[in-house]
Amino acid sequence: MIDSSQTTPPVPTLRELVRVSARIGCLSFGGPVGQIALMHRELVEERQWVTEDQYLHALNFCHLLPGPEAQQLAIWIGWKLHGVKGGLASGLLFVLPGAAIMLGLSILYGMAAQFAWFAALFLGIKAAVLAIIVQALLRVASRALNAPFKRIVAGLSLLALFVFALPFPAVVIGALLVGTLVAGLRPGWLKLAAPAAPPSVAPRPWAASARAIAIGAICWATPLAVVFLTLGPDHVLAHIGSFFSRLAVVSFGGAYAVLAYMAQAAVQHYGWLGAGEMADGLGLAETTPGPLIMVTQFVGYLAALRAPAPFSPLVAGVLGALLTTWVTFAPCFLWVFALAPWIERLEAAQRLKGGLATLTAAIVGVIANLSLWFALHVLFARVETVRLGPAQVLVPAPLSLDWRALVLAAAAAVLIFRLKWPVPRVLAATALGGLLLGQLG
Repeated sequence: MIDSSQTTPPVPTLRELVRVSARIGCLSFGGPVGQIALMHRELVEERQWVTEDQYLHALNFCHLLPGPEAQQLAIWIGWKLHGVKGGLASGLLFVLPGAAIMLGLSILYGMAAQFAWFAALFLGIKAAVLAIIVQALLRVASRALNAPFKRIVAGLSLLALFVFALPFPAVVIGALLVGTLVAGLRPGWLKLAAPAAPPSVAPRPWAASARAIAIGAICWATPLAVVFLTLGPDHVLAHIGSFFSRLAVVSFGGAYAVLAYMAQAAVQHYGWLGAGEMADGLGLAETTPGPLIMVTQFVGYLAALRAPAPFSPLVAGVLGALLTTWVTFAPCFLWVFALAPWIERLEAAQRLKGGLATLTAAIVGVIANLSLWFALHVLFARVETVRLGPAQVLVPAPLSLDWRALVLAAAAAVLIFRLKWPVPRVLAATALGGLLLGQLG
């Protein structure tokens, strides 16, 4: 076998890159782990377009950025092979198949949600989502909590969010700052790897980065500016664009990390959809290719669908979905194009690594908060907020327990943890179970 790390990789034509990127975009099921493995097989092992070392360095770089790391890795590979054109092609084709499918499913959901059989179908999907989130929690915790300090950070993060309802951005920024300080004062607490060798002396690419930031920021903001100028700052599309733009800046740690913040803001603050519908959207996103954060499109569609003026409901919903998708994924291109030339210097930034390591530990608490929030709202029909001084705790009404959801969640847990079924099969099985149990009322 050829050692791809010791040979000069072949450079494909732009047409070849587009063809393979489209294939990856259509097959990228299984969340970021499956998507990263798919790209590794297609681009490193089979075609050897990038070397193993390049791929791993790029993956580490993408973990430093907000947003879906798998899509950013696809953008970086395209940029590495064919510059901005290649990055645009690879990044867009990674997202578009899943976005098209998710839009179609969102439209179907909006049309059929009032039917009893449809509600029963999604009873099973919501139950499976609980088991899927717990699986993600355990996977991230096993990788991230390798030191006592990190376990303390995870616990404090859970308390801050679930008990004291601190804003998610405050938890993210606080973890980054604390990790940066600890990396300088007590690096042993974080168990960081040895610092990378200093990068070779080369001109700092300030001009290229500034140009990428300027063009990317204009492209990112233009659709939202059009909404503000034509519909006003109080229109639902303006709220959608503003909220998901802010979310894109703080979305470190993957989709599950920001879902709790997004769900609670969309459900409790804006009232765009219900907690059960939020779980439905996550279930739909699990069945589509592309990044799991595509669930934001579902939220944007329902939000605009239910406040459509001056458009028809369908047109408003589609506009909401498209705007949400744009402001969620456009920043990924900005981050990569602006920072990719600095990848070697970022690899050697030990304080930044410390901040990210602490943030990853905090993300465990964030996902635990998401697990509790979804469990309470899926398993119980009534959940109340009890305030105790500065604390506020969600307390379910015991008699409102939905035994069907409990049975289906337990079945999903067995399928995932004992039988090791893939997520699409689990969702299909629990959806069928929901249809059957739905007949019992």
